[in-house]
Parts: sequence; C-alpha cells; structure tokens
Amino acid sequence: MDMLDQLRAFVATAQTGSFTAAADQLGVSNRLTSKYVAELESQLGVRLFQRTTRRVGMTPAGEDLLARAPALLDDLDALLGEISEGSRGFSGVVRISAPVTFGEAYIAPMLGRFAMQHPNLTFDMRLSDDYVDLATEGIDAAFRLGVTDMLSIKSRKLGTMHSVVAASPAYLAKYGSPSTIEELADHACIVDTNRRNPRRWALYQEGTECAVMVAGRFQVNSARAACDLAVAGQGIVYSPDFAVADALKAGTLVPLFSDFTCEDIPVSAVYLEGRALPRKIRALIDFAVQDIRSSQSA
Repeated sequence: MDMLDQLRAFVATAQTGSFTAAADQLGVSNRLTSKYVAELESQLGVRLFQRTTRRVGMTPAGEDLLARAPALLDDLDALLGEISEGSRGFSGVVRISAPVTFGEAYIAPMLGRFAMQHPNLTFDMRLSDDYVDLATEGIDAAFRLGVTDMLSIKSRKLGTMHSVVAASPAYLAKYGSPSTIEELADHACIVDTNRRNPRRWALYQEGTECAVMVAGRFQVNSARAACDLAVAGQGIVYSPDFAVADALKAGTLVPLFSDFTCEDIPVSAVYLEGRALPRKIRALIDFAVQDIRSSQSA
C-alpha cells in the first residue's frame, strides 16, 4: 500500500499547497507526508514539487499527475468500499460543509439521523458562511442554499426551504404592522447579506411578484443573528423558515403578509466534477433528499 499512501500524500499536498495542511487532512505527521512524497518522486524519477520556505508549487510533471491521480484514488476507494461495505456496511470519515445557521438548524440533526443507520461512519462537519473550496479543504460534499453557478462541481437539488417575513409583537405594537408590501420601505428592516439580493424583498400573490427595496440599521451575514435582532424588536426580518421556526412557534416573532408567498430557496448537495462519488456519500445525499421531504410534509 506504499504507492497508495504516496499518491494520497501527493494529492493532499498539491490540493492544500503545503505538507503541514496535507498532514492535517490525512491525519498523519508532517514528516511522514513529506517522506511519502519524496519516495514517490524517487520511484518516478522526477520532481513533482518546487519547494520554497512558504509553499510548495507543482512542476509540470506534478500537474500531469494531479490531473489523473484523484480520479484513480476515488475509483480505487469506491471499488474497495463496495467490496468492504457489502459485508460490514459503510465506514470511514465523511467530510461535510454547510452554512452556519442551516448547518446548526438542519444539517447536524439530519447527520445524526443518518449516523444512527451507519454506526461505523464518523463525520467531520465544517460550518462556514464563506465560500468553501471542496478540493482544497478535502470536503466530500457540501450542502448549499441558493443557486450554484460553478462549472467545476456537480449539484443535486435536495428540495427547497421556504422564507418568511416576520417581526416581534413589541416592534409591531410600537411601529405598527405594514399593510402593504410597499410600506416595508418605511420600516426598519434587518438585512441578511447571505441572500442573493439582500435589500430587494420579493413576495408573490397568485404568481404576481411584488418587490420593494428595504433599508435598516442592521446588516448581518447570519440568518440566526437576523432572527435574534428581530426577536429583540430591532426590525422586520425576511428569513429562511428554519432560522425563525422556533421563534414563530414561541410567539416571539409573528409572520406578516399571510396572503403572500415568499421566495423559495433551493437546497443542493454539491461535490467535485469528474470524480466517482463514493457510495457512502451517495447514500447520504439520497437520505438527505428523503429527510427534507419528510420534514416539510410533517
């Protein structure tokens, strides 16, 4: 298995740009990662990296190898996994990425339900509202909200999350409830910058769009923070329902414009283009599709 270890060390180093980051990704020591790469270079008779004090850069030979090595490793992992899983089920680490609030409110509980069916799997869940590079971070699959435009990744739509416009009873008692969509322009609105058009709030009635540009004192990049500010009476929020569900249930937020529907937010699982999708990741994505459907029908 030395050649496999060497190839894995090479790919991880090439994708992360350093032996230290590659070692962290592989769960081995920095010294061992460097040793595996040096052994691979010796066996091939070529240099794969140009080493500097800050970063390693690939040589033309290294670029050629990187173009094919990840797919070969994925195919081998899939083959070995299918044989192994046939007798003892899924095993190994699943590395997942998701936005912070969505990850906390939905992905973490969903992974818990999936994990109950697959006791030999372990999970590395990384939550961030920043763009996450799947190759660099070694992510198997990322759950994302909204439309994914990148050509380097494949996407499978899992379902949709609904949105809601809401405010606290205290805010409505002090400032009144907007009776039309246009009146939102005169209210304090909490702007969630994670939305594609944060200040343009669009609602629909019988297929007809009514949109308004809003303003307010608070602009945040977290649906949960926007919800907390709304509960505190700081303004009206336009939020995914998973972020405000508890507040609506508790009555600390009140939905507005019940005659209108809000924008739906597509939920997708994305993974790298050109790689064989491991069976355990495919199983997780299939489970997520059914889980989202069942949660919305409940």
